[in-house]
Amino acid sequence: MLKYYGKTAPYLFLLPAAVILVIFFFIPFFQTFYLSFFDYSNDIYNAGFTGLKNYISILHNPVFYKVLWNTILYLVVAVPILAIFPLLVAILINQKIRGITLYKILIYLPVIVSIVVAAIAFKWLYAQDGILNYFMQVLHLPAIGWLTDPKYAIYSVIILTIWKGIGYYMMIYLAALMSVPKELYEACEIDGAGFWKKHLTVTVPHIMPTIALVTTISSISAMKIFAEIYVMTKGGPLNSTKTIVYYIYEKAFENLDLGIASAMAVILLVIVMAFSLVNILCFERRKYDI
Repeated sequence: MLKYYGKTAPYLFLLPAAVILVIFFFIPFFQTFYLSFFDYSNDIYNAGFTGLKNYISILHNPVFYKVLWNTILYLVVAVPILAIFPLLVAILINQKIRGITLYKILIYLPVIVSIVVAAIAFKWLYAQDGILNYFMQVLHLPAIGWLTDPKYAIYSVIILTIWKGIGYYMMIYLAALMSVPKELYEACEIDGAGFWKKHLTVTVPHIMPTIALVTTISSISAMKIFAEIYVMTKGGPLNSTKTIVYYIYEKAFENLDLGIASAMAVILLVIVMAFSLVNILCFERRKYDI
């Protein structure tokens, strides 16, 4: 039947995806871009056109640079761990050992746990009289304000993100490891290469596109962190865990300043696109001939 449509057949297959993209991405994006040029701070029902005033106001706001730094810190700490540690776990899990299926299930289990449930559980662990501080007392160490001390709060939230993401990225790496020819491993073993050297010389170069994919996905996810912060810290203490996404939520739904929130959303989109481009240039330059 498709032969009657001729050259239009591929476009018919793409049409449903294109409609979804237009409805759920392009229309909201252009609406957000449009709203970013209006001032809603005084009257949400009668906004006035302000041009680039919202963007200038953001660039002169010290809180914005604080939340931007928190976002970058989240990115710098979480992404390398989420890109490297799941690969190591996948390599170990990919061996022929007894009970391998059980190990895979246990490692992947945090992925299927609701982020809200996980955040509440970790909040209990981090409580002043929680389990972690109980062990600190057992070891005769002072209790730590895991979520109340600005020095530790953001790292405590990052640990939850890492805990949730290890199993997901491990499965991506496991799928990629299946494509590595076993003959290459056998050649390395003949040359006397050890376990880790074998994977450094064969596995890593072969699955580099997958590493780039994981790095890109984890980078974008780290910059969009919201639920963990909303449940555990509400951006505190002293804005130490407030990221750009949470700041956008705060401006839009608590302060009802849709213009500033929309402008920050546009800025976040530019930052995400920049990081994605950097990842492509670093990991897949030859693939895209850039």
